[in-house]
Amino acid sequence: MTKIVNHWIGGKTVEGASGTYGPVTDPATGAVTTKVAFASVDEVDAAVAAAQDAYATWGQSSLAQRTSILFRFRALLDAHRDEIAALITAEHGKVHSDALGEVARGLEIVDLACGITVQLKGELSTQVATRVDVASIRQPLGVVAGITPFNFPAMVPMWMFPLAIACGNTFVLKPSEKDPSASMRIAELLSEAGLPDGVFNVLHGDRTAVDRLLEHPDVKAVSFVGSTPIARHIHTTAAANGKRVQALGGAKNHMLVLPDADLDAAADAAVSAAYGSAGERCMAISAVVAVGAIADELVDKIRERAEKIKIGPGDDPASEMGPLITAAHRDKVASYVKGAAEEGCEVVLDGTGYSVEGYEDGHWIGLSLLDRVPTTAKAYQDEIFGPVLCVLRADTYEEGVALINASPFGNGTAVFTRDGGAARRFQLEVEAGMVGVNVPIPVPVGYHSFGGWKDSLFGDHHIYGNDGTHFYTRGKVVTTRWPDPSEAPAGVDLGFPRNH
Repeated sequence: MTKIVNHWIGGKTVEGASGTYGPVTDPATGAVTTKVAFASVDEVDAAVAAAQDAYATWGQSSLAQRTSILFRFRALLDAHRDEIAALITAEHGKVHSDALGEVARGLEIVDLACGITVQLKGELSTQVATRVDVASIRQPLGVVAGITPFNFPAMVPMWMFPLAIACGNTFVLKPSEKDPSASMRIAELLSEAGLPDGVFNVLHGDRTAVDRLLEHPDVKAVSFVGSTPIARHIHTTAAANGKRVQALGGAKNHMLVLPDADLDAAADAAVSAAYGSAGERCMAISAVVAVGAIADELVDKIRERAEKIKIGPGDDPASEMGPLITAAHRDKVASYVKGAAEEGCEVVLDGTGYSVEGYEDGHWIGLSLLDRVPTTAKAYQDEIFGPVLCVLRADTYEEGVALINASPFGNGTAVFTRDGGAARRFQLEVEAGMVGVNVPIPVPVGYHSFGGWKDSLFGDHHIYGNDGTHFYTRGKVVTTRWPDPSEAPAGVDLGFPRNH
C-alpha cells in the first residue's frame, strides 16, 4: 500500500483536501513509494492562520519557555537521528552516513537556538542627556515561511525554523515535494517536545503553495534555498509584497590548486567535495582550477580515486555514493557529459550509462571527470548538481583567480597551498561568500553565517548565525526620560528631599 504524506497544521496531521498529489520515489529502485498531498490556496491560508493565531501567545512567551522546549527538541532529535537519516536515504537516496551528517549539521543550529538568550540581548546607553536613557531591543516579526530544497530535507529546514521560533516567530515550512517525510517527523518531535500548536506548520505542494506564501499579507518574511532562477523569483515576488527575504541560489564552486599544494590531499578533497552526496550539494566543488605544471598529475590522482568509489543503494553500508533524486535529473546530468567532447572538453571519466545489478530501475549515474574544460562549455557554465567534476587549467595564480571571479556565482571556493601568503591573498581577492583554505567545502559552523555573493544570494542577510537572528527579528530603539524623584508633585512623598 502506498504511503500518503499529508500536511501538519495547528499541531496535528491534516489530510490533503485539494485532491492533488505528487509521487515520491525510492531513487535506488525507481519505485513510487509515497504520495504527497499538494496544498491548495485555502490550505496555505489555513496554515498561515494557525501560525498567526499561535503568534499571539508565542510572540509574548518568555525566552525561558522557548529555550526549554528547544532543549527538549534537541534531545529528541539526537535520539531519533538514525530514524530521520533513514527517511532521508529512502526518499533522497544519499548514503546513510551522509544523511547522518546532514542531521548533525542541523543540530548545530538547534544548539545555537537553545542559546538564543545571548543573541537577543539588547543594548543600553544611560545618561545620553540629563536623565535620558536609550535602549535598543529586538522583537519577533510574526509569521515567517521557509521554502527548502530536496538535497537536504532535514538540515536546511533546521537552518531556519529553530532560530525563527527561538526569536518568538511562528513558522510555515514548505519542503521539497520530492522527499517530504523528514519534515513531518521533525514536526512530530517538536510537538512531543511541547511546542504549542500552530507555532510550526508544514505544507507540501508546488508553485501554487509557494506563490500564495509569497503574497500572503500575514507572512512577514521568507527564507529560501534552491536554484538561482527560483531564488531570483522568490526575492522579487516576496519583496514586491513587502516581505523580508533571504533567498540563497545556485553555485559553481571552484577549488584553486597551486603548484606547491599537497596533491594527494587536494585530490582526496576534490573527490569527496565533487562526488559526495552524488554532487547534489550547493557547496559541492564542481570546478578545479589547476595552476601550472601540476595539472596532469592532479587529474591522474583524481581519476585513480574516483574509479574506486563504490556506488550503490544508500542503505547499503558498503555504498559511498547513492543514486540521483529522480530519473529526469539523472538524464539532465548525463546530458552535460555526453555533450562535453563536442564543446572541447577531454572526457577522462564518463559515468553515464552506469547501472547497479539488482537495482536497474534506480536513478543511477557514475562519476564523470572532464579535463581541459573551456569556460564556454555548458558543463562549466551551468550548475549541474550531479557527480561531474570539471578541471580547468591556468598558467598563474592571477589567471586562476580572475577565472573564478568571472563566474556569475559566488557561493563557496577553496584554495590548496602550503603558502600562507598566497592563501591570505586568495581569501581577500576571491569574490565568494565562503572561502576554504585547504578545506574543500567551507560550510560555516552554526554560530557563523552561511551565504554567498553575486547570483548565489538575493537579499541582505545570510542564513543562520548572527545574520539569522537579525533576519528573524526587527530592531526597536526606546528613548526614555524620567523626572527626578525629588520633582514629584506636591502630596506625593517618595522619601526624597524636595527641591520645591
